[in-house]
Amino acid sequence: MEKYFKVGIVTSTHGVRGEVKVFPTTDDAGRFKRLKNVILDTGKERITMEIEGVKFMKQFVILKFKGIDTINDVEKYRKSSLFVERENAVRLNRDEYFIADLEGLAVQDEDGECIGVLREVLPTGANDVYVIDLNDGRELLLPAIRQCVLEVDVEAGYIKIHILEGLLDGE
Repeated sequence: MEKYFKVGIVTSTHGVRGEVKVFPTTDDAGRFKRLKNVILDTGKERITMEIEGVKFMKQFVILKFKGIDTINDVEKYRKSSLFVERENAVRLNRDEYFIADLEGLAVQDEDGECIGVLREVLPTGANDVYVIDLNDGRELLLPAIRQCVLEVDVEAGYIKIHILEGLLDGE
């Protein structure tokens, strides 16, 4: 299971007092108000940054890190990713999972036979769609609904599914 979850990407500086504009990659941008720290990944190193201030502007979050007080101090962090540790992640409800934990899981049919691997989760308006690479080389787009997703066991590393009629070519 993933130890860190990406919550945003620093897109640019904001003003001259060391603030950054962050594009949130989390479902709930308001969660930044509750965070005390984030892990800034520059590509070369990971730095724990203490959050001193949070504001919201359109679809962006404006963050002020403690000890970073000028535009010159923060400029080098453009295009860096922001992560939180699993214990600081949002609490999930029953039958909710982190996408990072689902991707890469083995996919089983109703009989428990491994038929592929979950490659990607596509968020859509109504429900997510699981992109599954089948063992025979085909791709299955499976709606993440109760009729199709029978069981998820992240610890054991699999998802058990039911393929509705018409979802696979030739059925």
